[in-house]
Amino acid sequence: MRRLSLPDSMEQHTTYAALSALLPKYPRSAGAVYQTYNDLLLAQQWSNLEVVDLPSSQRCGFRGQKKAADGISCVVPCSLAEMLCVGWLEGVMAELGAAEVYLAIAAEDSSTVYYRVRAGVSKPPV
Repeated sequence: MRRLSLPDSMEQHTTYAALSALLPKYPRSAGAVYQTYNDLLLAQQWSNLEVVDLPSSQRCGFRGQKKAADGISCVVPCSLAEMLCVGWLEGVMAELGAAEVYLAIAAEDSSTVYYRVRAGVSKPPV
């Protein structure tokens, strides 16, 4: 499995302090975590962004408030190269205590795509 490479200057970036305790703990997901955190904070402008340790999924996730939205949302970063399964997603949702999460898929070109994942099966809108 390929993992996202992190720039050597990452530790000098102003946002690194919020992630510094968990990035070394989960090096395989560090690139996706760092990229997603910066996207949520700087580009998407989420407020009250909290870093949450998710040991069973070998990474950290995030809780926060989307710009101009009520309520708290949860985000779990992963890389485009990762293989995920339903059981893994169920475990992440249980760790976050959420029935809905945004799966942030980070690519090596610095793009991040978000998918909303909910517990159970739901009919798509017609």
